[in-house]
Amino acid sequence: MKTLMLGNEAVARGLYEAGCTFVSSYPGTPSTEITEYAAKYPEIYAEWAPNEKVAMEAAFGASLAGSRSFCGMKHVGLNVAADPLFTIAYTGVNAGMIIGVADDAGMHSSQNEQDSRHYAKSAKIPMLEPSDSAEALAFTKAAYELSERFDTPVLLKMCTRIAHSQSVVEPSERPEPVKKPYEKNGAKYIMMPGNAKKRHPVVEERTRALIEYAETSPLNRVEPGKDRKMGIITSSTSYQYVKEVCGDTYPVLKLGMIWPLPEKLIRDFAASVSLLVVVEELDGFIEDHCRNLGLSLVGKDKFPCIDELSQNQVAEILGMPHAAGPKLEEAIPARPPVMCAGCPHRGMFYTLAKNKCTVMGDIGCYTLGAVAPLNAIDTTICMGASVSGLHGFNKANGGESEGRTVAVIGDSTFMHSGMTGLVNISYNESNSTVVILDNSITGMTGHQQNPTTGYNLKGDPCTKIDLESFCRAVGIQRVRVVDPYDLAACDQAVKEELAAKEPSVIISRRPCALLKYVKHPGPITADTDKCVGCKSCMKIGCPAISVVDKKVVIDNTLCTGCGVCQQLCKFDALGGKKEA
Repeated sequence: MKTLMLGNEAVARGLYEAGCTFVSSYPGTPSTEITEYAAKYPEIYAEWAPNEKVAMEAAFGASLAGSRSFCGMKHVGLNVAADPLFTIAYTGVNAGMIIGVADDAGMHSSQNEQDSRHYAKSAKIPMLEPSDSAEALAFTKAAYELSERFDTPVLLKMCTRIAHSQSVVEPSERPEPVKKPYEKNGAKYIMMPGNAKKRHPVVEERTRALIEYAETSPLNRVEPGKDRKMGIITSSTSYQYVKEVCGDTYPVLKLGMIWPLPEKLIRDFAASVSLLVVVEELDGFIEDHCRNLGLSLVGKDKFPCIDELSQNQVAEILGMPHAAGPKLEEAIPARPPVMCAGCPHRGMFYTLAKNKCTVMGDIGCYTLGAVAPLNAIDTTICMGASVSGLHGFNKANGGESEGRTVAVIGDSTFMHSGMTGLVNISYNESNSTVVILDNSITGMTGHQQNPTTGYNLKGDPCTKIDLESFCRAVGIQRVRVVDPYDLAACDQAVKEELAAKEPSVIISRRPCALLKYVKHPGPITADTDKCVGCKSCMKIGCPAISVVDKKVVIDNTLCTGCGVCQQLCKFDALGGKKEA
């Protein structure tokens, strides 16, 4: 029976229908829901791994054992997993293995908008790229067939628009998976130089075979058009824009297998039209391939390599009527993201800003501590970089910055890649202070469990990593826990640990305010008679607080009653009795 599915949900359905039995991922927008939906099928073992490298290595192990496997991540997560990726490309697989990667053109929730297609080319493994939910399901199943037929892991590339949009799919039944036997084969799987040298020619031959397959693969198709004065090569979301704008006016070569790309198919298509146009988001990946084939075309000289495309943009460049009607005359005011009312990170960031600390930031919802009015973060690079960067910053300054510089990192991000940075601080003895913002969940991607929460992906109780014990185990003697709602305690902890002449860790612990099990006291009250309009309460940037006619106003629909603003008011204008 046909039904609507998100693209990510359709990938999970494809995993189920293809007989996948093992899924390991690290949550990252826009890929997260693939694994969350896969976990709903009891036939699939699904887990959150500490990071993407671990997830990919675990998925390879499952493939080696003879089970079809999957690991999922966002585009920057593929950077973390690049080490096993390039070597698994040499070893090949036993049972089929899919690596799901979701790009974020437009940087809706990312620190860059890199193009993951380059990884497929560089690692020399095939990549499939669906353009809607139906293809997301079908391509997932096809990826397993390719993986086992050509003895290779397969990259399945999603993007924000395909991952998070709905379209019609037609589910089918799941066959009983047949586990492939594992056979010891050191020449294939032990990548010491002598064996690896022999595997490289195998990879090159596999690429040639995949190119031949791409020439006639149903994953790539030519859609005829009425007017051959122009022909368009495209894929993924760009294909949807092209079809919405052009309909069947011009012929389209729709590429579903984005690497390796066909050669004869593209040449023949180019020869059949007067003008060749390549429409693709971000880099000119298809364009470069076409130019290497000696073809003249219109591509990134007209279409931008920055941000997402849109129907109107494609229509304007192609000289077609706008698909979405006229443009708005006035710009819509921007609504910048802010930390939620009651966010436990707010008190710690206020304290760091108050103490004029240099703050090495990290990846998570706490990155919002960088925006006004807190302006409490100096850098944000990648997962774990805050801790490692703090060490380098302090060492390079000869210790001069030790008393005023900290790193902030979330509990999930610390388990992902902050641990090794802390080991580096301990091992190389830099006097550095790390603040672990422990909100007891992976917050930014929608409340996924992590190794510090005590629950696994299914919500079952599991081993809970004790942050205090871990930090002490790697050699940090000064470890203390504070409640970020208590500004005096935060201020004391920050001052004392920065003054200490040894490495230290402050664990700022309070559950995310949006967790369903967290009980809030309820909104506080504002006494306008006592308010003098000093705006001290505005310094924390809480969206529940505003000033109207020079008097403080509390939005009762947002305020959780955390009490942080009350500690800033010297005139007792913010009150309200808290419940026990």
